[in-house]
Amino acid sequence: MKAQNHNLQAYAMLTFTTWCWGLNAIFSKMAVAEISPMQMVTFRWLGVLLLLLVFARKHLVRDWPVLRQHLVYLLLMGSLGFTLFNALFYNAGHFTSAINIGILQGTIPIFVLLGSFLIFRHRISRIQMSGVSITLLGVVIVASGGDLSELQGLSINQGDLFMLIACFFYAAYSLGLSRRPQVSALGLFSGLAMVAWLTSLPLVAFETYQQGWQNPSTTGWIIVLLITLLPSLIAQIFFIQGVALIGPARAGVFVNLVPVFASIMAVVFLQESFELFHAIALILVLGGIWLSEFGKVKQVS
Repeated sequence: MKAQNHNLQAYAMLTFTTWCWGLNAIFSKMAVAEISPMQMVTFRWLGVLLLLLVFARKHLVRDWPVLRQHLVYLLLMGSLGFTLFNALFYNAGHFTSAINIGILQGTIPIFVLLGSFLIFRHRISRIQMSGVSITLLGVVIVASGGDLSELQGLSINQGDLFMLIACFFYAAYSLGLSRRPQVSALGLFSGLAMVAWLTSLPLVAFETYQQGWQNPSTTGWIIVLLITLLPSLIAQIFFIQGVALIGPARAGVFVNLVPVFASIMAVVFLQESFELFHAIALILVLGGIWLSEFGKVKQVS
């Protein structure tokens, strides 16, 4: 009964998390011309850090002796999973659609699966490999805009490429959570948020050097506030706790809800066109992820 309660708790938290991440794809498009990508990353994590220092200071103080022994771990996790992922994510919004961003986020479980095999030597069944292949076919369709002839000249949307790299980084972060220090979710997240903000500063400085500083608009500040509260704070804490309850492989599967949420909200809020190739790619990505999970379950039993 206790295990069942843990599962239900994890499922609820991870579903809400993926809704927030789907919403994040919408914010990435709404932010174009309102606030720069690296300003979003820096102000986002500064806001999260300030909130955590107010509401979770006791957790950070209590867990700091343990966290201090894992500074390299915090640096890698915070910079890969938070700073670099977000930097690529928000830059992608300048070059590709929110629907594409959402669908491509569905590749994270595949990267997690392959990483589990390469790093932890977890077995991959033939069914899982079939799922990987099907998901990758969906990615190819998205990246080519439904025209596979585009791939002959390696003409791939820059935003889609950014998203694939970002998903690779977040998969590495997801795998790293399985080796997290024995501290509270809030304590760990506070340490990661601090690293994310600090490592974002050189990037926003470089962006300012290249493009100059432009003050965010009122809409830009509102977007930062919403991103701080939903995808950054609540969703990340829920994801960390979800991974702790059911493990990175099972938790990673929930990312397959992100393309669904993002696609629906992109059509409703941004009036983006949901083309036939999007539907085909979405079915392939979700089907491949489901097949990968199905293969894992059958293998364990």
